[in-house]
Amino acid sequence: MSTPSSIILRSLRLFGEKSIGDTLTSAEQTAYLADLNTMLESWSLDRLMVYQLLQESKALTSSVGSYTIGSGGAWDTTRPNKIVDPCFIRNSSSQDTPVEIIDAQAYGSITSKTVDGSYPQYLFYDSAWTSGLGTIFLYPEPSASLTLYINSWKQLQSFATISTALSLPPGYQRAIEFNFAVEAAGGFTKVSAEVAKIAKESKAAIMGANAPAGILRMPAGVASGPRPNILIGH
Repeated sequence: MSTPSSIILRSLRLFGEKSIGDTLTSAEQTAYLADLNTMLESWSLDRLMVYQLLQESKALTSSVGSYTIGSGGAWDTTRPNKIVDPCFIRNSSSQDTPVEIIDAQAYGSITSKTVDGSYPQYLFYDSAWTSGLGTIFLYPEPSASLTLYINSWKQLQSFATISTALSLPPGYQRAIEFNFAVEAAGGFTKVSAEVAKIAKESKAAIMGANAPAGILRMPAGVASGPRPNILIGH
């Protein structure tokens, strides 16, 4: 099974820094593991590099409209990079009601944010990094016996140690090895045109596989008339 160590050594061999049978020094292990995790962290900001949308749920507390989310937060899970549709509220009878994701401007336009209601209709996710946590805001505030379900994309796997056993979807190891070769070379050593080409193509293959299917939508106003919107008052 692959480990960060084997991936790093393969990457270094691709531009001549290491040869087959070589090992990493203690200093190289520390430095290259940090560099590898940094590269994967940056990939996590691109939806097309994230290989799954993770659905999670949390039981809501009556009259509580905001929840920190992240390790150690009120919602103790990995902090999402982004929350995406569909999100919904499930009641005690397992009936689901959609929740619309809104942006900061729309949430800010709500005059009284602490209004109680049976079912939250809107969700705003403040992804600002505050002690490693983001914050979910719901409007109106929920009643009891409700559960919120969200779909989100999160940071890709980071490697705790140089010997962590890896489990990656098809295509990821090749993309990581060739792209890390380009990163590790860092302009000090030139990678071959073939390595650069494979790095680009292997990453593009992942992005193509992760691209969501398109949805055909009717132009606004064709299928139905305008919908009321409490956020703008009509």
